[in-house]
Amino acid sequence: MKKIFLIFYLFAQTMFAQNTINIDKLNWLPESHSFWVNEQDNIAVYDAKKLTENKIVLTKDQMKSSGFQGEVEKLVWNSTKTKVLIYTNSKKVWRGNTKGDYWYFDLASGKGYQLGKGLDPSSLMFAKFSNDNINVAYVSKHNIYVENLQSHVIKQLTKDGTAKIINGTFDWVYEEELACRDGFRWSPDGSSIAFWRVDATDTKYHLMINNTDSLYSYVVPVEYPKAGEKPSSVKIGVINLASEKTNWLAIPGDADNNYLPRMEWTGNNELMVVQLNRHQNEANIYSCNASSGTSSLIYQEKSNAWVDVFDISSGVYDGFSCTLVDNGKSFLWSSDADGWMHVYKISMDGKKKELITKESFDSYFLAYNKETKTIYSSSSPTDATQRYLYETNLDTKKTKRTTPMEFDGTNEYKFSPDGAFAKHTNSNINRSWNTRLVALKNHEKIFPIGKDNFVKPERDYSLEKFKVKTIDNVELDGIMAKPLDFDPTKKYPVFFYVYGEPMASVANDEPYFNDFIAALVPAGYIGIALDNRGTPVMKGTQWRKCIYKNIGIINTRDQAMAAKEILKWNFIDTDRVAVHGWSGGGAVTLNLLFQYPDIYKTGVAIAAVTDQHFYDNIYTERYMGLPSESEAAYKQASPVTYAKNLKGNLLYIHGTGDDNVHYKNAEVLINELVKYDKMFNLMIYPNRTHSINEGEGTSQHLGDTFIKFILEYSPPGAK
Repeated sequence: MKKIFLIFYLFAQTMFAQNTINIDKLNWLPESHSFWVNEQDNIAVYDAKKLTENKIVLTKDQMKSSGFQGEVEKLVWNSTKTKVLIYTNSKKVWRGNTKGDYWYFDLASGKGYQLGKGLDPSSLMFAKFSNDNINVAYVSKHNIYVENLQSHVIKQLTKDGTAKIINGTFDWVYEEELACRDGFRWSPDGSSIAFWRVDATDTKYHLMINNTDSLYSYVVPVEYPKAGEKPSSVKIGVINLASEKTNWLAIPGDADNNYLPRMEWTGNNELMVVQLNRHQNEANIYSCNASSGTSSLIYQEKSNAWVDVFDISSGVYDGFSCTLVDNGKSFLWSSDADGWMHVYKISMDGKKKELITKESFDSYFLAYNKETKTIYSSSSPTDATQRYLYETNLDTKKTKRTTPMEFDGTNEYKFSPDGAFAKHTNSNINRSWNTRLVALKNHEKIFPIGKDNFVKPERDYSLEKFKVKTIDNVELDGIMAKPLDFDPTKKYPVFFYVYGEPMASVANDEPYFNDFIAALVPAGYIGIALDNRGTPVMKGTQWRKCIYKNIGIINTRDQAMAAKEILKWNFIDTDRVAVHGWSGGGAVTLNLLFQYPDIYKTGVAIAAVTDQHFYDNIYTERYMGLPSESEAAYKQASPVTYAKNLKGNLLYIHGTGDDNVHYKNAEVLINELVKYDKMFNLMIYPNRTHSINEGEGTSQHLGDTFIKFILEYSPPGAK
């Protein structure tokens, strides 16, 4: 009896320990499968193999006694996991909160102090330990500093940082279009730091005007290279800490007409650098000597459209494009040159290139387990609206699906750095997001205990998937939202949600529809989202890249021709057809209203690019070429070209503080609509950025404005 009780007690303790872990906020420690979570302001560390045990490595009392104030937003660990930096009091830089305060703590003593004393509050960026645990480096006001953890002496390594000379981080366009934020890397031995230096001296400012926050208006400048303007000059330097001298890497090519989006150390004195040409249709990988600065070409790839050096739709910043394998003798590289996104192994001397993932479907590299030589990738061979985890052995090249069959739909993984474990999140249109911790070998669930809890999403509409083939013989995937009392014998207004450009897809097997449209569906609307050619879905290279020099052309036609087929359905009211999109989707919305006014009767476009010349050079030139070479395509792609054709009802919305798609786009469009005496509705939000969510009541007002307009011009209800 005692034995039975003891077993029950141990099982209960195990369940209690596991059920207290909040894996939604799991953060992996470097080079391991341990993770940390914030447990009532105490930092707890778990080993994924021993979830019944946790170790409180830093208590809130220890933090408080050292003077720490604020929230624990992020931890940065040293290589031995005995010291941490706490990131707090963060502030926004462009899209993300990438500057703030850092506190250093020694986990053995629990004592700590704030770094960067004497520098401006909340000004430190990307702080990280040297591997020898002697120093911490960080960026403040576009200069790189190093702080000794024993003497507390702070040394400024770069001296020329300004708003136009940017050391250790990046300008607006590199962050927005090349996913670059953290702009420096410690050498493995801690003796030097490699860093990017952006010289934006010749890059012009786009001027925004703040009319509300002071008695007199003032100008807000944003360094912003528009399509056709030369990129900022970027180079990579290596600072030796002992001598404080900088060696500049001699990478071939004009620094004013090339991009350097990725760089990483491969040894104490060697770096790999990925370079893109101005057109972004040629990628070069160089091996560089940190001491001499000399570089040698390892590998080159060219494309008739553009070369992807990272997964543009992943949302991951600063991830290196190459993964070293075979003890550093080779690296993994992703390419869709053969018609599918595949993983290749390339020797460090560039003489051997080997196809690893050989199946006739896209394989987007996610992680690598060097112990088992397993490559993990995201694929979906039969349904482009979904995502599944696949694994391929580096030696045998054998590929199999890792995600079990019961997890139908969209699957996302947050991998441990050693590639042995992952947080797995699953959903589809019929069940809400659900999360578990898994050992990737056999996809074994290790948390939480018990069966997976697949919960039906709480919503007042239904979702279903469909396909539609256009007159051009193009088949598009779609997601349809219907009211719960849908009657197929009646006709409903239809509301299309669009994006349509290479940065995102909208027809995804996920449990929720676009928020604005979903709020209207129960009143009696059909909501539809379609992914046209040019969107980053898993349908091969030709699908994704045929939009080259065709943005605003191919995507607009695909959407319109698909809508034309949908309007043949018996339950669709062809007199009540609305469309909505934001940013690139706003441009598609305008193009649909202007180019196909007999199909789309009503539209809401938010923060739209109205002229392709107005957007930044890296994004626009990647997909459209340079304006000087494709002026006709630029004109054909721009909604303002067709504004004179407006027949229906348009609501245009923009924020004057939008540093991404500038308010200039709105005023140029307004001028064109006025010129042709076209009536339209307009809502301008002062000083709001691209997301239009700053300021009390803004989001509510935007939503109410949106809904009021649609209810008036495309009334709800079945007929």
